[in-house]
Amino acid sequence: MRVLAAGDHFVRPDLIDAALCDALSPDLSADLEVRELTLPWPHEPFGPVGGVEEASGTEEHLIEMLEGAEICVTQMAPLTAKVFAASPDLRMVAVSRGGPVNVDLSAAARHGVAVSFAPGRNAPAAAEFAIAMMLAAMRRVPSSDQALRNGIWQGYLYAYDAAGTELAGATVGLVGYGAIGRIVARVLRAFGAHVLIHDPYTDPEAARADGVEPVELDTLLRRCAVVSLHARLTAETRHLIDADRLALLPEGAVLVNTARGGLLDYTPLPDLLRTGRLGALALDVYDIEPPPTDWPLHATPNVITTPHLAGASRQTAHRAASITAAEVARYLRGEKLAHPAVPEPVQDPRA
Repeated sequence: MRVLAAGDHFVRPDLIDAALCDALSPDLSADLEVRELTLPWPHEPFGPVGGVEEASGTEEHLIEMLEGAEICVTQMAPLTAKVFAASPDLRMVAVSRGGPVNVDLSAAARHGVAVSFAPGRNAPAAAEFAIAMMLAAMRRVPSSDQALRNGIWQGYLYAYDAAGTELAGATVGLVGYGAIGRIVARVLRAFGAHVLIHDPYTDPEAARADGVEPVELDTLLRRCAVVSLHARLTAETRHLIDADRLALLPEGAVLVNTARGGLLDYTPLPDLLRTGRLGALALDVYDIEPPPTDWPLHATPNVITTPHLAGASRQTAHRAASITAAEVARYLRGEKLAHPAVPEPVQDPRA
């Protein structure tokens, strides 16, 4: 059985191959012929390809590499309707990311292809990064570092009106309480913060058992000195934090977005920061990636920006490969997938 390990320069093909060896029994692994493909991301940005989002590489090259393959393990390959139509042997796709946005799921279902994904693969990395962004924004770490490099000693930041704030004793709001949000909440509580969460898909009693307080979104925004976004981007959540909701934040609040750029309306942010209505903004994601050189927030005070790095840890790459390899093993054993994206039953491919 032929497998295409369509990796990239993060979740590399050799990591996928090694994870398959670890996940499969000797008899199953002996039957596999693994072909490797290295896609150009992140050395070249991902983007829309053939009707799917956040993909890397071309449909034509993928079709060529999928010839005779029954299984494709990938993070970024563009699994489009065209690719499925041209790959009649393909029976299973394992996507090593939190959502299979690079897969046309309707086309997969039409062609009888099982699709799995890897929820939580970057949760520890993204949670740690979000906490780091909060601390950096609240204590002005990047701006004071840059000032010192430019020969400016900002001793005045010890003045009461200029001093930063602490997470200990702060009320912090998390918009979204999935795998990442739960880790962030646990760390915040260890700092001594009171944590509010808003997530309509979370059981309120389960959230309270975690030691957090579930509230409506507008209540969270009014009460929190720090707000961090952890929701998935959907039609329902696009511009969830718009101008009206930004106006609900307390004066001087800190806003962190390490989730998806489309959750936030960026237009009102420069004025809110210049006037001090918003105390600081920390962004790892943007409405346009990368943001243009004339982007207004580049010249706005109290803004921290990083290039979509929250999930970029080596452990994330290994977890991604391991989760998808485990799904391949389940498929080959004729078992149900743990994380199916296409709800068709999966038949034993050897039957």
